[in-house]
Amino acid sequence: MWFQQRLKGLPGLLSSSWARRVVVGLLLFLIFYWYLSSDGLLKALSMSRESGGAAGVCLQTDLHRWVSLVDRGEGVVLTPQTKENIPFVVGNGHFLVDVDSNKLWVASSSQPGSAPVHQTDYSPIARLQVPGTRLEARGMMLWYRKGSVLSTRCILTATSQSSRDCVIIREEFVAHRSRPNVYLQRIHISNPTDRPVSIDVATESVSFRSTMEKMEEKEFVLSSGRVLTEKKDTVLVAVATKRLSTKIQVSAKSEYSENLVSVIHTSEPTEAGKLDETLGKLREGVKREMVDVLRANVDELMQEHQQAWVDLFISGKFIVHSLT
Repeated sequence: MWFQQRLKGLPGLLSSSWARRVVVGLLLFLIFYWYLSSDGLLKALSMSRESGGAAGVCLQTDLHRWVSLVDRGEGVVLTPQTKENIPFVVGNGHFLVDVDSNKLWVASSSQPGSAPVHQTDYSPIARLQVPGTRLEARGMMLWYRKGSVLSTRCILTATSQSSRDCVIIREEFVAHRSRPNVYLQRIHISNPTDRPVSIDVATESVSFRSTMEKMEEKEFVLSSGRVLTEKKDTVLVAVATKRLSTKIQVSAKSEYSENLVSVIHTSEPTEAGKLDETLGKLREGVKREMVDVLRANVDELMQEHQQAWVDLFISGKFIVHSLT
């Protein structure tokens, strides 16, 4: 009898706008959870296999590495068939890298999370392009348990036919959690073909001025520019990035790895009369830190970052979504 009375009251309950929003929200959550689950990922991979040809088959095989991570709730995957609008970004409260648009956002304060972030014209990601690409399929995972974004690209060139001949470019993007100025792009290229592969490396910085620098036998590119805040204040930005050749040669049936390390410094909002002085200090500071970072072991840098993320999760602190 109690259940029948509750059923009779259901139409009245659903007539309220609040209840309808709750029901719609619940349905959206269930759909989103399906995509987060390993079953949803496997179905998306199956669709990728059907629509991507040989490159899609290659991508499906490579992305199976992520199924267990997604199943444990440690990340969310983006494939060509994913319809959700998920921001694939990495950040640490001082800067943020949008992997999709290849844009750098910076905070105008040295205190993490205390100031809004501002988009710059600087593109921090080195783009890797294979000349003669015939087919390409890409998948990404936002690995929030580790605090990074993973990317896999399967590329079929004009001289290859089988999915086993796909050149695979795997990348990981990291905004270091305990070193607030450090950003890493980790690159691994697999060439299973019988021919060497040449890969073009392109970097962009529309309004930033770049120079080659050398300190203590360490070579790197130093770029600097400025960004206007909503209040028309000027924030100066200096970025030092490890020097990388404009072409990568990967021999037949071999692997290639590279770690592209960057150091990003920003100023507080600066008055017009102090721009040159502030920029000079900013450039010197980023050069000194860059030399220290280039001396460091990249695997140890990654261990520091991962430990900082583990400590963050154990502490139970909440992470501001827009800055993580």
